[in-house]
Order: sequence, then structure tokens, then C-alpha cells
Amino acid sequence: MQDYAPLEALAAVIREGSFERAAATLHVTPSAVSQRVRALEDRLGAVLVRRGQPCVATPIGARLCAHVEQVRLLEGELADALPELAGASAGTAGGGGRAPSIRIAVNADSLATWFLPAVAAFCATGQVLVDLALAGEDWTAERLRIGDVLAAVTTDVQPVQGCRTLPLGALRYVATAAPAFVARWFPAGVTPEALAAAPVLRFDRNDLLQARWAAMTFDVKLAAPTHWLPSPHAFVDGAVAGLGWAMNPLALVRGHLEAGRLLALGSGAVLDVPLHWQYARLGTTLLERLTHAVVAVARQSLVA
Repeated sequence: MQDYAPLEALAAVIREGSFERAAATLHVTPSAVSQRVRALEDRLGAVLVRRGQPCVATPIGARLCAHVEQVRLLEGELADALPELAGASAGTAGGGGRAPSIRIAVNADSLATWFLPAVAAFCATGQVLVDLALAGEDWTAERLRIGDVLAAVTTDVQPVQGCRTLPLGALRYVATAAPAFVARWFPAGVTPEALAAAPVLRFDRNDLLQARWAAMTFDVKLAAPTHWLPSPHAFVDGAVAGLGWAMNPLALVRGHLEAGRLLALGSGAVLDVPLHWQYARLGTTLLERLTHAVVAVARQSLVA
């Protein structure tokens, strides 16, 4: 059996972002939390926490935190089934009366469009918390591989070891720009030459949607001046303001397109990004309930 006091201290530091806040949630001193984490690091011969503001887990630390949350999830369900055991769990990862928390990796566009209603429907069914970790849809599965999350919205169809995968549908994107921007940069229409000169919006260095659309529509490799806007709503606002052209989820810009504040580029050619749901094979009813809520909302919101 593991000694869960050090593991719970580690998980609290990562969850709260500091030793001081972790100590407050555990009702011990910051020194006690530090000693527990240091003892665990000495025992394993590995650094588990990168100290800073906030503190973040190393890959090994993230794996241990995920284990603590898995145990909490399983013990929470056991306590629901056998209430007489609830008091006996106070010294384990499931103790302390804190509601179980499920850590989920999700991409920003899904979070801004369809995913939150699924989370709300899930949380409405019982005492449970969610911890959402943002990552690009091509990178969320990696969070599962390192054990940082228990479930993920991902483009990866291949199941991560120990996980199940289900198709969700596709998130539809459309290339958009403001009318004044189109008049300035695409006076003769959208051409490979114009795309090379017109400023483009990108979320981060892993965002390749604009390049994929240009390759699909015009068979060109996109190399254009770039504005970096790490927010789905900033993408919409930036496009409406004429800052650049961008691939936006159709759900976020449909009203702007209908009102004429944005125009669809390339004869309205869209890019559909298939999404999948992967989750750990823990056999818990909470994960199954979460999966049911996610799949139900996805089928209503995404392209089949």
C-alpha cells in the first residue's frame, strides 16, 4: 500500500499552485507539506515539483497526481455505495470530504463552442468537480499518455494505452475576414499570391489550421505575416476588427457571417476537424457518466 499523505500533499501543491495554499487545504503547515513532498522526492530519487509561481508538476509528478485523483475517484464511488466506509477513508487519497475531481484535456475551440454544456450536464448529476487542461487538439492525447489527465478531446483516433476511444464528430471551421480586409488584401479574389502577403491569425505555434486550409483549397504552403492571438474569442474579434484572416469555428462566427461583419474566403470552403473522446479504463461510473454527457452534446453540436 502507498502512503497517501505525501501523495496527497504533492497533488495539493500542483492543484493549488503553491505550498502555502496546499497547506491551507490540508489543514497543516507549509513546512509539513514541503517535508512530505521532499520525502517523496527523496524516496523516488526524482524531482516531482518545479518550484515557482505557480508550482508545476514534472512528468513523474503529473503521473503521481493522476494516480491520486484516480484513487480519489474510485474511493468516492465506494463511499457512495458503502457510506459506512466513508469515515475510514480520511487518511487516504479519497479522504477529507472533497468531491472527486476529473482532470480533462480539451482544445480551446471545443471549450468555446460545445464542450461546456457537456460538462454542465455531467456536473448536474452529482457531487463532482472538473479540472480542465487546455491543449491543442493534436496534443491532448499526450496528456493522457503521461497520465496528466483522465480523459481528453483529441484528434488522435488511436487509443492511448489503457484508454477507450469514441468518435465525436467534426468541428467545422471556416476561413473568415472582415469586408474591409478582403477589399484591401484580396481585391482580385483569394489567390496563392494574396495569401502569402495577407496577415493571418494563429493561436500558437502548434496551430496549423490556416496552413491546412490553404493547402487543401489552393495547394500552397502558407507562409504569411502572422498575428498571435491565444484565444478563440480574440480570433473572432481580431477578424472582425480587420487584423487578419483566420480559421474560426463556424459556431462562433455564424452570426457575423449572416450580418456581413465577416466574409467567408475561398468560395466558402470549410475545414472539418474530426474529434474523438478518449478516457481511462477505470470502470468508474463517474467517467462513464461524463462520457455519456460528452457524446450526447457532441452529437448535437458537431458535424456527423
